[in-house]
Amino acid sequence: MPTEQVLKARLATKLIFLVCGLGMASWAPMVPSAKDRLALNDASLGLLLLLLGAGAMLMMPISGLLVSRFGSRLIMACASLIMALALPLLLLLSSTATMAITLFIFGSAIGAIDVAMNSHGVQVQNVYGSPIMSSLHGLFSVGGLLGSLGLGFLIKMGLNPLYAIMGIAALMILITLTQYRYLFSAEVERQVMVRFSTRDEKPTESKQRFKWMHGSVVFLGIMCFAVFLAEGAILDWSAVFLRDIKGIDATLAGAGYAAFSVAMAIMRLVGDKLVARLTGKMVVVGGSLLGAVGLLIAVMSPWVWGGLVGFVLLGLGVANVVPLFFSAAAGLPGIAPTVSIPAITTIGYTGLLAGPALLGFIAYHFSLSVALGFVALLLLLVALGYQLKGQAS
Repeated sequence: MPTEQVLKARLATKLIFLVCGLGMASWAPMVPSAKDRLALNDASLGLLLLLLGAGAMLMMPISGLLVSRFGSRLIMACASLIMALALPLLLLLSSTATMAITLFIFGSAIGAIDVAMNSHGVQVQNVYGSPIMSSLHGLFSVGGLLGSLGLGFLIKMGLNPLYAIMGIAALMILITLTQYRYLFSAEVERQVMVRFSTRDEKPTESKQRFKWMHGSVVFLGIMCFAVFLAEGAILDWSAVFLRDIKGIDATLAGAGYAAFSVAMAIMRLVGDKLVARLTGKMVVVGGSLLGAVGLLIAVMSPWVWGGLVGFVLLGLGVANVVPLFFSAAAGLPGIAPTVSIPAITTIGYTGLLAGPALLGFIAYHFSLSVALGFVALLLLLVALGYQLKGQAS
C-alpha cells in the first residue's frame, strides 16, 4: 500500500475522531436550555439523558456486526451524518417524546461511530507501523474541548444559537464528506486484518459469536470500566467536589474538569511518541499509578490548588490507557477486532455512564472524598492487574 495512501488514511481517521468529539460535546451546552424548554425537573432530565447512553450501549455490539459486514468507513460516515443532522433538532424540539427519540438516535450514532473509528484506527495503525491510537484519541479530546467551549463562545459573540449549532453541524458534514474517500474501504480493511492477524485461522462469524465472554476480553473490558469510571467521576463530580469539599466559588467549579480535559488532550497528542519510546505495558501501569496518586492528592490536600493539581495528574495518567486497551484488544489471539473492540467499548462505557451513579451511592452513605478514593483504588488495581496479566501490545 502506498505510503501516501496510509498517511491520508491516518489524517482522515484523526478528523473522524475530531468530528465525534465535536458532536458529542456540542450537546453538553444545550442541556440547560433543553431542560427549560421542556419544563423538566432534575429527575426527568436524568431519565431523558439516560436514553442517550442507552442508544450508545445498544448500538455498540450491533455496530461490530455492521463493521464486519460493510466496513468501518461506511458506518463512520453514516453515524457522523446522523449526529450532525440531529444536533439542530436537539436545540429546537419542544416535545419530550420527540426529544427522547432524537436523543436515543443521537446516542446510537455515537455508539456506532465510536466502535467503527476505533476499529478503523487499529487497522491504519497496523499498516502505518507505529502507534497512532493515542493521537487519534487526542483529536477526540480536542473535538470535545472545541464542542463544549465553541458553541458557548459563538453564542456569547452574538450569533443566534440555531445558526451556531448549524455551523458546527455543517463543519461535521464537510469533514466527513471530504475525508470519506481517504478512509480504508471494506476490502482494504479485510486485507489488512488478514495480513496482520495473530490468529492461526481466519475468524468466521459463527466462531466469533460467543467470544464476548472470553477471559481476555472480559479482563480488558473491566480495565476499561475502571478507567472510564475515573473519567466519568471527574465529568460528573469534580465541580461538586471542588465547591462542597474544597470551598471553591461556584462560578469556578468547572475548573477541575477543564484542567483534567486539557491535561488529557495534551498527553494524548504526545502519547504515540511516549508509547514508541517505552512500552504499552509501562504506559498503562505507570499511567494508572499516576492517576491514582493524582486522585489521592486531590482528596487529601486541604487546598483548592491541590485538587486541581490532582485532576491534572489524573488526566496525564489515564490519557493513553484506553487507546492502548483498544490496541491490545485488536491483537487478542483467536478473536476478531470486530468482536473484541465492541465488547470492551460496551463494558467500558458502562463505567462512564453508570459508574458516576455508583459513586453517588458511595458519597451518600460515606462522603464524596471516600467515593473518589474508591476510584483511586480501582486505578491501583488496574496497574496491578495489567502488570500481572502482561497483555500490553
